[in-house]
Amino acid sequence: MSFASRITRLPIPMDPDRGASALAVTGITDAALGDLIRGAAGSSPYLAGLIGLEAEWLAGMLADPDAPVRDVVRHETQGYDALGGDALGPALRRTKRRVALWTALADLGGVWRLEQVTGALTDLADRATDLALRAHVAHEIARRKLPDTDADAGGITALAMGKMGAGELNYSSDIDLIVFYDDSAYAPDDQHEARAALIRATRKAAATLSDNTDQGYVFRTDLRLRPDAAVTPVCISISAALGYYESEGRTWERGAYVKARACAGNIAAGQRFLRDLTPFVWRRHLDFATIQDTDDMRRRIRDHKGLHGRIEVPGHNMKLGQGGIREIEFFTQTRQLIAGGRDPDLRVRGTVEGLARLAEKGWVPPEVAEELTRHYREHRDIEHRIQMVNDAQTHQVPTSPEGVATIAHLMGQADTAEWSARLADRLARVEALTADFFSPTDQGPRPQLSSTAKTLVDGWRAYPALRSDRARQVFARIETPLLARLTGGAHADDALASFDAFLAGLPAGVQLFSLFEANPQLIDLIADICGISPALSAYLARHPEVLDGVLGGSFFLEWPGASGLRAELSRHLARILAAPDGGYERALDAARRWAHEWQFRTGVHHLRALIGAEEAGGQYADIADAAIAALFPVVADEFARRHGPPPGRGAVVLGMGSLGARQLNAGSDLDLIVIYDADGSDGSDGPRPLATRPYYARLTQAMITAVSAPTSAGRLYEVDMRLRPSGRQGPVATSVQSFRDYQLTEAWTWEHLALTRARVVGSCGAGAEALAAEVEALRVEVLAATGTGPQVMADLADMRARIFAAKAADSVWQAKIGPGHLQDIDLLAQSFALRAASPARGTAAQLRVGPRAGLISREDAETLASARRFLWSLQSATRLLTERPLDMDHVGRGGQAFLLRETGSETLDALAEQLRTATTAAGAIIDNALAGTERPKPADQTKA
Repeated sequence: MSFASRITRLPIPMDPDRGASALAVTGITDAALGDLIRGAAGSSPYLAGLIGLEAEWLAGMLADPDAPVRDVVRHETQGYDALGGDALGPALRRTKRRVALWTALADLGGVWRLEQVTGALTDLADRATDLALRAHVAHEIARRKLPDTDADAGGITALAMGKMGAGELNYSSDIDLIVFYDDSAYAPDDQHEARAALIRATRKAAATLSDNTDQGYVFRTDLRLRPDAAVTPVCISISAALGYYESEGRTWERGAYVKARACAGNIAAGQRFLRDLTPFVWRRHLDFATIQDTDDMRRRIRDHKGLHGRIEVPGHNMKLGQGGIREIEFFTQTRQLIAGGRDPDLRVRGTVEGLARLAEKGWVPPEVAEELTRHYREHRDIEHRIQMVNDAQTHQVPTSPEGVATIAHLMGQADTAEWSARLADRLARVEALTADFFSPTDQGPRPQLSSTAKTLVDGWRAYPALRSDRARQVFARIETPLLARLTGGAHADDALASFDAFLAGLPAGVQLFSLFEANPQLIDLIADICGISPALSAYLARHPEVLDGVLGGSFFLEWPGASGLRAELSRHLARILAAPDGGYERALDAARRWAHEWQFRTGVHHLRALIGAEEAGGQYADIADAAIAALFPVVADEFARRHGPPPGRGAVVLGMGSLGARQLNAGSDLDLIVIYDADGSDGSDGPRPLATRPYYARLTQAMITAVSAPTSAGRLYEVDMRLRPSGRQGPVATSVQSFRDYQLTEAWTWEHLALTRARVVGSCGAGAEALAAEVEALRVEVLAATGTGPQVMADLADMRARIFAAKAADSVWQAKIGPGHLQDIDLLAQSFALRAASPARGTAAQLRVGPRAGLISREDAETLASARRFLWSLQSATRLLTERPLDMDHVGRGGQAFLLRETGSETLDALAEQLRTATTAAGAIIDNALAGTERPKPADQTKA
């Protein structure tokens, strides 16, 4: 079928003379094509100009019977791969004109549906981005500025974000790109040179696309969605990006990656990056924080743009206004984020496809999805026509009657009033569907209770939380679903008892019960705490005051990070110490209550899958970091009152093991080392002065007591100091000079492996900041000096054998101990960091060091990383459920379901098989990595 025979609709010319003039220059005589060209040019000055510039080309294309189905982008960019940067820019600008004209005519004539229109514009953006990046990378290679590599496109990859990522570019879209490069494609010594060359190539590629010359532009290009854009270059390494998202990624960045797609350069590298980022983007259950964040974002956009009040068609913003495109996109994307972690089928980029999948999976009624899809398509059609008039990057319906009539005429509607009324109705309908989607549901009958349970529930009315009339009224509205959830689990009596314990401790209940009523999902949350997790239920019974965190309103807000937590705790402790009824002991109690609230928050978020195991591990580490960092100066000040300020430069606390790696779980203790620098001082100057060594030894003991001693508010952390030099036999605090000598001359391989995870988490003293930097530099120096010897792998093999012989698995569900288990993978990853002298601390980052340093293949590293993620999910979930070895009967059906959800398994049998498969594969890789290593001879026997 020809282009003309496929025309199903026609625009109406606002200026018939301009339309006729445009048609005349083409020489086209076909009546249907003539009506299309007259209508397009007669209502769009921009399209009239394009027709004049490309009249001969357009006539030839329209005469081609294959033109309607031809890939116009590929057709117009044939041979462009050979063009250099200077020639590529003009060629792409010519292609942009032609693709824009062809797409507009196919759109206006109904020859293409919406997905073909936005798809063609996106294909052009993909092709142009790929050509520009490759041309400028090739230029760097020709100048010998890029080191040798076998990686495609020098390892550079571009991610399309937003509408480009979803294949939904509009007629005058800018394009949002994030550009990374695969640093594993370059040798360590070549990293700096490669980075500089690829940054230059990225800047030049962006200019090729976005510079507005006398020939126009290709696409306005925005690179600001990259990590920490204010301080990072336009192209950063994949390792740096993963590290950023693992430690600092924010909620809005999760949403941005829903539509992310590798679009140019080294596509394989971009796809690997997105796979590695999956746990950050997709969480496995209802994500209340995301819902709230989305609602907040909608309100902020409307407030900023002034998009409130009655819907009026003239001047209405089709993208951001009430009932606009963004409302439908938010509606769809938020529900994808809620459920997409659990159901990969929902992880699609397009809005229309997303609505269809949500309807298919039961998250949106099919009739609602179908109606929103119709409105979305017509909204996008109108948006395109608004932009076609003058190639303007706007989404706003014109304010003048003539301007509104122009858009209606491009839509083929001569009656502007009728067209406007229909649009106003659609906007109002979208607003109603997206804003008021959830409505209260019938609570159903009250569940049957045993006589014991009924007696317990009847006693609730005597509690302080239910003494006021208002509290009883609110509670009555939530009591039925609450009891249904509490009694519906495998351990109903335990769940009711746990709920009873913290309900009895509430001084008032109106706020909490109102929170449950406004957010019914929270009823499930509390029921899960009481009915699924024996460990978290016990924690809640021991610390009922942690519910203050829920009532405080910040329980579901964005995670503040270690620095935000430290600042908050430091301010809190300062207020306690300055208060008339404050003091040191009260400050210790306050630190415990503060940590308990945040630990409870993380445990609940993990239980409810608002965060995954990786993020939970980082949050537990952030809490510990903040607690040590804020508390150590308080301990030091209290100690100084008796013995004077710390002599010399002061001391730093090193977090070791899981704390150093930022990989804690709900039951983790803290491995710590204290290092000080007397800086020539013999001792302190105070009421009861001490010599330097006993000063820091006693200060360290005071710190351990402040953290680990039980008080009326409980215990903060268990502390383990055995990783210090010489273990239990060594002093509890070590001078930096002694630490250096010991590590370089006496320390055993296991101590160097432990050092790969060391991280400064706290300090005190006048020169502690400089001391912290020196200790970190010393750490890397020790790794470089000790990690290249052949004994490393031999000692590792010996250590591994001793570990397996000394401690057997305590459960068939053990994730930590055994061949191919967490500890085994951790040790091999630490060996990579040691042998490559890499500063990386976390296991995931250390595993990435292996392929870059040539110590393991990329495939084996990815297998180990995948196994580690699974095992860490199992370990973290286990520690949240129980403080004992995992017993499936003890955790009950609710706990089992949580374990299956966290590990992505369908059944316990499948989980067992997944555990066996993962550890077997990981163990085989580790066996192979250690194969051929010679065991140390008796004379050289190292400590394991």
